[in-house]
Amino acid sequence: MKPWWRRWFGTRSERAAARFLRRLGYRILARNYTCTYGELDLIALDGRCIVFVEVRSTGSDDPNRPAASVDEAKQRRLTRLALYYLQEHHLLDCAARFDVLAISWPSGQREPRIVHHRQAFEAIGRFQMYH
Repeated sequence: MKPWWRRWFGTRSERAAARFLRRLGYRILARNYTCTYGELDLIALDGRCIVFVEVRSTGSDDPNRPAASVDEAKQRRLTRLALYYLQEHHLLDCAARFDVLAISWPSGQREPRIVHHRQAFEAIGRFQMYH
């Protein structure tokens, strides 16, 4: 895949993810939050819980493949990023969780198939968060 195609595809998937979450009543706090540790796709508020959302997408019909790509190393990076965000915004006393949205774009369909993995994994690493 060409780099411009991946960026376009990723942006398209993140927009679909944000729409999906807003329909569920989430409030989007940030998109593509970037710091020295990397990038968080979406940060949302579900009631009083801060949700760090990893968006994974594929052009195939199988939504399980992209979700499975959030391995332990990725979870560790996301945990570090989330902790940094919570510290930066003085939110360490707030409940937080990690969701994964697996988005598949079957050929010939305008709308994607979205599988929402709520509380997909626990924070891992030296600085774990509890909710």
